[in-house]
Amino acid sequence: MTHEPPAARPKGAARAGSPWTRGRVLAASAALVAVLLTFPRAIPNWALRVGSLLESFLPWLGLAVVPLLGLALLRRSATALLALLLPVAAWAYAFGGLLLPGTHPGAQALVVVQHNVSDENTAPAATARTLADAGPDLIAMEELLPTARPLYEKTLAPHYPFHAVRGTVALWSKHPLSGTRPVDIKPRGITESWQRGLRTVVHTPYGDVAAYVAHLPSVRVGAGGLTSARRDESAVLLGRAVAAEKVGTVILLGDLNGTVDDRGLAPLTSQLNLSKRGFAFSFPASFPLARIDQVMARGAEVGPLRTLPATGSDHLPVATRISLAPPGSPQRRGSGPAPIRK
Repeated sequence: MTHEPPAARPKGAARAGSPWTRGRVLAASAALVAVLLTFPRAIPNWALRVGSLLESFLPWLGLAVVPLLGLALLRRSATALLALLLPVAAWAYAFGGLLLPGTHPGAQALVVVQHNVSDENTAPAATARTLADAGPDLIAMEELLPTARPLYEKTLAPHYPFHAVRGTVALWSKHPLSGTRPVDIKPRGITESWQRGLRTVVHTPYGDVAAYVAHLPSVRVGAGGLTSARRDESAVLLGRAVAAEKVGTVILLGDLNGTVDDRGLAPLTSQLNLSKRGFAFSFPASFPLARIDQVMARGAEVGPLRTLPATGSDHLPVATRISLAPPGSPQRRGSGPAPIRK
């Protein structure tokens, strides 16, 4: 019997099967995740508003590391494992700070609560008690129905003698209010009654604060992508109103139907301070995936955000402490209207 010599191994086969040459596709995928985490606005918004859709759930993109890690281990790819450090570092840079403990708030601080109480809420009194139990100075509400308003007023009256209501948005306060007026944020094309913004001045022990409460139009995700055109238009109108505000210190509370990473809220996030601590995912209440309930400020620092216990709403309440700058400081005086980028 004759034996044929074994076939010669193709040149470079050893290198092709090495831990450093396997898993190149996985390594490229890890690099892509890192790029999206770091530069989400590189994704254009003109097609199905994919950019805003990505930004709405941007923190969750970090979970892509888990299956990539599993595949890299399965492939025994040193290249893919090393590349996974890129999205880990990108996520830590973008969101790691939110996990750190917050700084101690200043002596001049207001506790605020923001909550979309839902127009389908069947327990308004219990909802009001949950919000009041957090001991806030200000309670902002959206989707406040006229039929439910008396119950909120009665429940909150002992500790919140001052309140302002315009349409379906409201603010309850421990401190006197004045100069309350509606803010027109209605997008074009809406013909029915639609009043979802207010502005009032809160006379706190630390000076006057202009408080805005707003409920921007809802967005939907479907076959046509993210339908956020009306939300974006309303954000521009609200941003112009805030930029023109003469009071130096401004607090904005509202259901903005967008995360702070969403470019659709740039007219607001470009001129207002945001919280640097806490994810506080608020929607949907049954399984929170995003924080669309926001607290922003000018001339003040927004502390760590946290959610409160669930109410009868499909949103969770969001609470934080806002540290005010000392009276007379440049931050409190303001520096004129801020520019608005569309």
